[in-house]
Amino acid sequence: MALRAHEVLDTDVLVIGAGAAGLCAAMAAAPRRVLVLSAGSPQTSTCTALAQGGIAAPIGPGDSVAAHVSDTLRAGCHSSVNHVAASVIARASAAVEFLENVGVVFDRDQSGHALHLEAGHNRPRVLHAEGDRTGRAILTALVARAREQEHIEFQTDVQVVSLLDAGDGSIAGALVLTGKGQLVAITARETVLATGGIGRLFAHTTNERYAAGDGLAMALARGAHAAGIEFVQFHPTALRSPDDPLRLLTEALRGAGATLITGDGARLMRGRHPRADLAPRDVIARAVWECRESGRDVLLDARAVFGSERGSEFPAALASCSAHGIDPSVQPIPVTAAAHYHMGGLVVDEAGRTNLAGLWACGEVAYTGIHGANRLASNSLLEAIVCGRGVGAEIRRSESVRRPWIAANMPAVAPFDENSDEWMQLRALMWKVMGPVRHGHNLLVAIRTVRAMRRSLGADSLILRQRFNLAAAMMIAAAAREESRGAHWRTDYPQRDHTRDGSGALRAARRTSRGPGRRSIGPVHRAWSK
Repeated sequence: MALRAHEVLDTDVLVIGAGAAGLCAAMAAAPRRVLVLSAGSPQTSTCTALAQGGIAAPIGPGDSVAAHVSDTLRAGCHSSVNHVAASVIARASAAVEFLENVGVVFDRDQSGHALHLEAGHNRPRVLHAEGDRTGRAILTALVARAREQEHIEFQTDVQVVSLLDAGDGSIAGALVLTGKGQLVAITARETVLATGGIGRLFAHTTNERYAAGDGLAMALARGAHAAGIEFVQFHPTALRSPDDPLRLLTEALRGAGATLITGDGARLMRGRHPRADLAPRDVIARAVWECRESGRDVLLDARAVFGSERGSEFPAALASCSAHGIDPSVQPIPVTAAAHYHMGGLVVDEAGRTNLAGLWACGEVAYTGIHGANRLASNSLLEAIVCGRGVGAEIRRSESVRRPWIAANMPAVAPFDENSDEWMQLRALMWKVMGPVRHGHNLLVAIRTVRAMRRSLGADSLILRQRFNLAAAMMIAAAAREESRGAHWRTDYPQRDHTRDGSGALRAARRTSRGPGRRSIGPVHRAWSK
């Protein structure tokens, strides 16, 4: 049965999402009154809590901002916005200090902070807290500190389904579905999207169940600009199991000496890349995908790590293995690639503003330009902390206006069924055609399929319709990018198009299609619109 909003609440600043980015924005916005919305408990419903690798910062001996920026640009296949990467990384040391001030205890060794090596980095610069439970440690500290702040109020167990339309291209808040099945309109002078990524659009993912791209989809529906949405990072080492989401096995295991092997014991990455098991994630994910697609097993051999004292550095990975009856000190671990992180998102300026007045974005849902075509490991937590704090500080300084909202434009909404056939079919299709290896023909066929499937949905299936639209927009962007770059790999266009390189990335992003049918790109859009 479709529901309609029957209650209106009001706040000054509305933050949608209670992960690292959202909490940092909320705290930095003081003394303005902030309402933070969370789909579940902040400690368990955000992808921040699942982050194992850590936070990258150039604070070690001999390291520098310039070296960290260089690694970031190289991993991003020179599609990053250089000055944004430099600006974020220049604030990494301050971000670490901020986290320590709110109670995060980073792991240390005899020389100070224990720094770990991860793929794509040319030196150890990744900080851990509680071993490979860094995200959980950071989130626990941020939630505790945020709950102490008098200007912050939390509302949990809510699903945001639409942004409130002020009628002039601006945003006046959001429409939410409560755990009791009520639709409530929450008006706000400023609305911050910190809704995370899109991993749940894929059948195999490390993302928790709320990371289905809803924030991005809602903003696109209101005319927000997006960029880089074809760039999806697949983690090469998720523990292969019936779990949903799949359990991540941190990249730091390979930094500590673990290797990928095939079922017959051969080294998977030998001869594929000069850095072998520490190659960039896209290279390794494709190798794992191709091996699995050919019917062969892929395993992570971490026996040397877990059989030594270093095994104590990875309690989360050990717990995941133990839950499936695996002793990683004596047997290799079965792994698969899985959707992990979205480099694309809503285009924002350096303060975090979108092109829609009253709407801001930070964290994974935003496109700042730092990650380019392939995120450097452990830069995500860094971006979330730095940019989340930046958004909050800018809101604190800004002069806001009360925007009217158009009640007549509020949609009817049916409760979302997580196990519906249509949703499962969409996830399977996305995994098949938008996975680590793509082909133009398959994308065009899938676009038509999504179009037909969406037509069968009821008008009140708002959440699912928006997810179908987002999936189509991602497919359209992938089909239009006729090259291979970073996490986007086309077997029909295996070479990089170097004419797309350069410092105009952000300007090009602001010209990116807002969604299906908004800009003609030949047969790709015709596949969607005809």
